[in-house]
Amino acid sequence: MECKEVLKSLREKHGMTQEQLADRACVSRQAVSRWETGETQPNTDTLKLLSKEFDVSINTLLGSPRQMVCQCCGMPLFEDSSISREPDGSFNEEYCKWCYADGTFAYQSKEALLDFLLGHMPNPDNLSDEERRSQFDSQLSRLKHWRQ
Repeated sequence: MECKEVLKSLREKHGMTQEQLADRACVSRQAVSRWETGETQPNTDTLKLLSKEFDVSINTLLGSPRQMVCQCCGMPLFEDSSISREPDGSFNEEYCKWCYADGTFAYQSKEALLDFLLGHMPNPDNLSDEERRSQFDSQLSRLKHWRQ
């Protein structure tokens, strides 16, 4: 779906009129109408406000134009329910909820995450732990959180 369709769908799902959404977003009803026709899109601050109002990520509001992955473990972030949150409840679209929650990272080092992966990820090729650790490390090193 495009942004205009997502916004209209969320507004209707929450039983709101364009006027009511405009009041909550601190914009005019005409602005909401222009969003829903695709004439314009909300600015960054308004997207943050709408994200909180509807409890969806900004990526979802924009029609999911980006394919997101956790920048700690590399897990694809397809659903808002797997995206981490900040202490104030806002989404942090860079991490999954298992790696980062309420302002805290679950893994204090890459070694701790590698240990977890070795113990929990399948090994269909029957590789040695050393080979698997090397493969995992190579993938993790490409992610923003672990780049040196």
